Amino acid sequence: MEISAAVIAVALIALLVVVTVLRAVRIVPQARARNVERLGRYQRTLRPGLNFVIPYIDRVYPAIDLREQVVSFRPQPVITEDNLVVEIDTVLYFQVTDPRAAAYEIASYLQAVEQLTVTTLRNVVGSMDLERTLTSRDTINSQLRGVLDEATGKWGLRVNRVEIKAVDPPQTIKDAMEKQMRAERDKRAVILSAEGHRQSQILTAEGEKQAAVLRAEGNRSAEILRAEGQSRAIDQVFQAVHRNDPDPKLLAYQYLRVLPQIAQGAGNTFWVIPSEVTSALHEVSRAFSESLPTSTATREDSTDETAARASEDAARAAEAAAEAVADAAETDTMHIAAPRTAPETVPGRDDQRSHSTSDQPSCGA
Repeated sequence: MEISAAVIAVALIALLVVVTVLRAVRIVPQARARNVERLGRYQRTLRPGLNFVIPYIDRVYPAIDLREQVVSFRPQPVITEDNLVVEIDTVLYFQVTDPRAAAYEIASYLQAVEQLTVTTLRNVVGSMDLERTLTSRDTINSQLRGVLDEATGKWGLRVNRVEIKAVDPPQTIKDAMEKQMRAERDKRAVILSAEGHRQSQILTAEGEKQAAVLRAEGNRSAEILRAEGQSRAIDQVFQAVHRNDPDPKLLAYQYLRVLPQIAQGAGNTFWVIPSEVTSALHEVSRAFSESLPTSTATREDSTDETAARASEDAARAAEAAAEAVADAAETDTMHIAAPRTAPETVPGRDDQRSHSTSDQPSCGA
């Protein structure tokens, strides 16, 4: 019995020693800290690693996380400057820098940070209207961070970031905003369509302008080439005429051939017969009345009978030309009631026939 009591005593002493050693040795993980109170008073803060305390005298409090923590608060109703209630969700990023202050300066730093965030958010958003609240999140975040960092410094906390996660206006405001955005999109669509139509019209006008310019340049070049061709043709004819030295009788005959064509023009409602017509007729009659000169080609076949036949043909041609001129003059007289003024009075049909008849014996002679 004495041996059994001694064994029990030794076992109890060994157990007490083990418990005492366990209570004297404390291992703190990395990025953690534990406050120690000795006889109810703050003694020191245990750092990460192996630490020794006095058992049964020192009291070690739970570990405080020194890492950056993320806390998301539930939506809070906030009234804006234009008297609209919006629900705002916030996310807070903070870190404990002083475990002693975090444990002894405030009872619950998480609850304190939440309430401080809500009150500061209401103060900041209350000075803004809804549109500015929705578009000024960076401004709200910076103001919240400044106020929270200043207030939580004495609590051993450091606020790194404050983010607004969501801003939910009332459903009626959402519907109105959606209608406004739809109207804005329709407006931009109409503006873009008008701009496209305007650009299309401008490009079409520029294309037509360039086409007209090119067409005008082509017509100008064609007219220049045509005028150059006519100029060269006239120049060659003029040189040929002067080079061959034509007889005045030939020129008179050509003039007489052109007169009927002038008289038969569709737009000739008033026609003045110059005095040179009569002299042209006499010249032609005289030209064909005279004997034709003989050349090497016609010397063998020329006879008096041939010359007489040629004279008669020329006389008939001159008479036909005079009749055509007289008919054209009478036609113009019937269409225009005004008196005709001419350098020389146009002889009648009978006068011209008698004139031609009087010239025929001379042709025969």
